[in-house]
Amino acid sequence: MPIETDLASLIPHAGRMCLLDAVLAWDATTLHARSSSHALPDHPLRTAAGLHAVHLAEYGAQAMAVHGALRDRAQGINGVKPGRLVSLRDVLLAVEFVDPLAGSVDVHAECLYADDAGAQYAFRVEQGGRLLASGRAAVIHPSQPAPG
Repeated sequence: MPIETDLASLIPHAGRMCLLDAVLAWDATTLHARSSSHALPDHPLRTAAGLHAVHLAEYGAQAMAVHGALRDRAQGINGVKPGRLVSLRDVLLAVEFVDPLAGSVDVHAECLYADDAGAQYAFRVEQGGRLLASGRAAVIHPSQPAPG
């Protein structure tokens, strides 16, 4: 049974750009989410050729954002924390395009480091146990100007 399915309330994306369907498991350092959005013909990142595997980095980034928001929520902090993806490293694309007929994709994120200023994560995206993409990503949380 999914732990969390209202993911749009956890990330700064809405509508079709909310790419993950459900969080299946998470703890202090990891998150496992599932998605079938890659198969949608009106996917916002899809071209006529299909969904290119490079876009799976966005799935990883959204898993990072969801994990951070769930960690914040567990500490009594609600709301969406703005973040900017600033780095992708060691990205491996094992396929060129995501197969829309091969079932849902599993998105895994592992927090390597996090503080109030940002976070670094490792991510991987699999389909039917087959690795599609993996890498590391860094996000910063811009400081908010003081009111007044």
